[in-house]
Amino acid sequence: MAIDSEKIVEMLRRSYFAVDGLWFVMIEEDDGFERAMELDQRVWRVMPKIQARKARELLKVESDSPAELVRCMELKFTSEGHDYQVTMANLKRAEIVISNCPWRELLVSSDRAHLGPEIADRICALEAATWAAEFSEQIEGELAEAICRGDERCRFTFKLKDDADNE
Repeated sequence: MAIDSEKIVEMLRRSYFAVDGLWFVMIEEDDGFERAMELDQRVWRVMPKIQARKARELLKVESDSPAELVRCMELKFTSEGHDYQVTMANLKRAEIVISNCPWRELLVSSDRAHLGPEIADRICALEAATWAAEFSEQIEGELAEAICRGDERCRFTFKLKDDADNE
């Protein structure tokens, strides 16, 4: 049976989102919200490392610049179905601005949008910092704005540490 690659991607994307939500809810039911968040943080301290390494490999990226980091993160955000734009002030500073987040959509559709601010602060911010640290010890990653916190967009910024041009 020949299956369209878009259908394969959609199946894998839905499975990826579902497994993330299912294990969280099951742990939350057994051990409470705080324990589920602690474990989720542990997972998202590792997952960005795996994603960054694979993105580097697939895109054949050898440079450690914020611009190349954002290029690698585009693979992640595209595969997850985000609507986003990339801005590069220069080779030392880059941003990804998300206008629509499928993770946020899942929170809303499951009546769990109230968890959004905590997830933004404890998971999304961690993810940005971990991608940056995995990519280069010289890059800082930050979640500067978050839809889940009530902002109009999510804005991830990546810049070289201690660079006066980035201020």
